[in-house]
Amino acid sequence: MTPPANLGRRGFLTGTALLGGAALTPAFLTACSRTQAGTGAPTDDGGLLTSLKEQGFVRVGFAGEAPYGFQEGGKLSGEAPTLHSEIFTALGIPELRPTLTEFGALIPGLLAGRFDVVSAGMAITPERCDKVIFSEPEFVSPTALMVRRGNPKGLSDLASCAAKGATIGVLTAAVETSYAEAAGVPDGSVKTLAKQQDGLDALLAGRIDAFALTGISLRWLARTNAGAAIEVLDPFVPVVDGVRQFSPGGAVFRPGAKGLRDAFDRELAKITGDRARYVGLIGRFGFTEREVPPRDLRTAELCRAA
Repeated sequence: MTPPANLGRRGFLTGTALLGGAALTPAFLTACSRTQAGTGAPTDDGGLLTSLKEQGFVRVGFAGEAPYGFQEGGKLSGEAPTLHSEIFTALGIPELRPTLTEFGALIPGLLAGRFDVVSAGMAITPERCDKVIFSEPEFVSPTALMVRRGNPKGLSDLASCAAKGATIGVLTAAVETSYAEAAGVPDGSVKTLAKQQDGLDALLAGRIDAFALTGISLRWLARTNAGAAIEVLDPFVPVVDGVRQFSPGGAVFRPGAKGLRDAFDRELAKITGDRARYVGLIGRFGFTEREVPPRDLRTAELCRAA
């Protein structure tokens, strides 16, 4: 297949974002043979996989976005940490040590050596591939709209939002901004929000008419706000410049960590190649066989998409 261009749940790299967020880990302990001066970040593989095995843990960055990577009962949970724990355990690294940060600060934090892997279900896009390296896709997930109960404006997708003059909420650094623009929604009708809950709250307060995000994220948000006067519409596949956008996501590594990434991919393939195992691992987060990435959807092609 020819992959669609600019696929992703999050399409914009906010490289100037502050490296904020509450760190949940001890100081950087990874023992690599070569590092960037002043950061502790490896400049190349430098035996990284071996070092991680020896120390027994891998540092992961996450953004607190359910159901991809979040805290539940004080513990790291979600699609990405669950898959990644399974994979790293198979590689001989039994512990994930998490660092919470803003979504837009994940890639800068990774490059600065704050963690070894991003476990946040991050979208694979050509723009990001210029900065970091991705695993093969962990999932695909089309876009949806959350609206007030009864869908008073009769919306169905972003094109209907443009046609009916609806105000759309999107998350900061989110690819849905570009999707809305491509569908003809004016800039002034797109409102940026910091968190998922902010989108639901803005919707209930009447500040927006619809909240655009992946269907799986919105279903989770509705589940955690049971009784709220909202509904999630059927997912749809946005079109940008005539190309369908399917939203694949994966794990993220520093450019020098190719050996670690390749070992990760070998174990990931064992999971995505076994649909029952895939759903058994992350089905509780709302992932089904529909989210299993097609075998011919490859990161190398997604990174070349234009």
